[in-house]
Amino acid sequence: MANFTLQRGRVPLLISLPHDGSFIPDDIAARMHPAACRSPDTDWHVGRLYEPLAEALGASVLKPLASRYVVDLNRPADGHALYPGQRETGLVSTIGFDGEPLYQDGGLPDAAEVQQRINDYWQPYHQAISQEIARLHAEHGRVVLWEGHSIRSHVPMLFEGQLPDFNLGTASGASCGTPLQGRLQACLESQSRFSFAVNGRFKGGYITRHYGHPAAGVQAIQLELAQFNYMDEESFAYDEGRAVAVQALISQLLQVSLQ
Repeated sequence: MANFTLQRGRVPLLISLPHDGSFIPDDIAARMHPAACRSPDTDWHVGRLYEPLAEALGASVLKPLASRYVVDLNRPADGHALYPGQRETGLVSTIGFDGEPLYQDGGLPDAAEVQQRINDYWQPYHQAISQEIARLHAEHGRVVLWEGHSIRSHVPMLFEGQLPDFNLGTASGASCGTPLQGRLQACLESQSRFSFAVNGRFKGGYITRHYGHPAAGVQAIQLELAQFNYMDEESFAYDEGRAVAVQALISQLLQVSLQ
């Protein structure tokens, strides 16, 4: 069984949702604390937000089945920190965003298990990204990789205060050309409903940084959403009424990325 799904599109846009999955295999869940088994740090419902937009645009969508607690697809396989000097979760994290341990005493994965998770989950997802980028680039001569993420609006371990509603990251301009970043920022500036930041606390994770090569015709952008704008952060329930406006702005950003 594949550990991800890929819907191939017809336009030069690949939407990657690496934290959409919440599945934790039984042998892993048995060693975790009950609260962790809910996979609370999932990017809840990003597939539900993006998939109708991708279908309308003809974009490709790639998403995993497993939780980021199994292995974090947006971290480098060698485990290097994304934000040196700041506290963060890792490739196979042992803590959640609340700073609490994920595993019960004696339940931590050893090096062999970590490598097996990389082999089973991380490598296939990244192979799929590489192959889909290559396919779209060969067909169109360019491609935009859009990283769709979301997170609770308050995560004291990661940032102070409340996160802006829309957080655009381009590795401080390294993963995306200046003209496209400017158009995306102008789109955010043209509306007043949602707060936003560009290359603030979230500059883009491993996927954005690794695959974005503007000079080669591959531009990568990460969008981190504050979850309370489209869901209840405690129950994880989707809020259709609030989500409509979020989807509308995401749709505008995706259309801008194809210009």
